[in-house]
Amino acid sequence: MRKLKNSELDRLSVNDFKSVKKTSLIIILDNIRSLNNIGSVFRTSDAFLIEKIYLCGITATPPNKDIHKTALGSTDTVAWEYIENTIDLIEKLKTENIKICSVEQAENATMLNDFEVEPNTKYALVFGNEVKGVTQNVVNNSDVVIEIPQFGTKHSLNISVSCGVVVWDLFSKLKSNNL
Repeated sequence: MRKLKNSELDRLSVNDFKSVKKTSLIIILDNIRSLNNIGSVFRTSDAFLIEKIYLCGITATPPNKDIHKTALGSTDTVAWEYIENTIDLIEKLKTENIKICSVEQAENATMLNDFEVEPNTKYALVFGNEVKGVTQNVVNNSDVVIEIPQFGTKHSLNISVSCGVVVWDLFSKLKSNNL
């Protein structure tokens, strides 16, 4: 095996990225305090053609040098919008028939490996604060809560890692089902 050069990766240009068909996934970052986590989510969103990121509450917005440090330019490709109140956003997205999925540990949560994507459905994935997680009010207003199975002693993942795991899983399921 030979490691590929950057010139061999067939990357999209910024203009091509903006016009290519996106994955039926939206990300909502609710009160994320770490600028590096925000930048990492942008980079993951670029990699998997996420339709849009909503930045809510105390979540910082681009342009910001600390977000840029981990986003590596993906704040220029991935569509984003700041909405102060997450519940207002969720109510708006529900009127557009978007299924709200909080990623959290909760009673009756659906384990990620058991979550099945539905045809013709767009999903909004809510990721919460690094310490407090997704607020109970947001959980209450979600259509489903998805939990990442964990087997060690900590039972928590960094928000950017959680985002990568969940987005990859749903992206794979959507693509394998041609959705």
